Amino acid sequence: MAEALILDSEAVNALAHARERRVLAERARAILAVAHERRALVRVPAPVLAEVCRGRRYDAAVEHLLGARGIGVTELTRAMAAVAGHLLAKAGLSSAHAVDAFVVASALAYEAAVIATGDPRDLERLASSYQQVRIFAI
Repeated sequence: MAEALILDSEAVNALAHARERRVLAERARAILAVAHERRALVRVPAPVLAEVCRGRRYDAAVEHLLGARGIGVTELTRAMAAVAGHLLAKAGLSSAHAVDAFVVASALAYEAAVIATGDPRDLERLASSYQQVRIFAI
């Protein structure tokens, strides 16, 4: 298995809309550069797109990001959805945190993964039992 950098909604928004989110964009670009140096896969779980795609103005920047930097989209599978549900139950979180759970479930598919996020608290709660997943707050 490979090493991966998983981008959550805040990381995608920071990279796609760097002018509006300068500080977050700098931190997100730094972790992205490290991932590329390490030849890690960079992935965005498909459910994250539901949080960041908000119309033509926003979508164009997200599409450019996904096409220009070797960032792939991880499709949601039935197994991943079940893992996300189990993560929510274990953490005592409601389905309002489903996208966060999908992000962690995506990370668990790799031998080692770092999740770049603007919301470290919930993701740390969901990933706390898994040493192969680290959370990087942008």
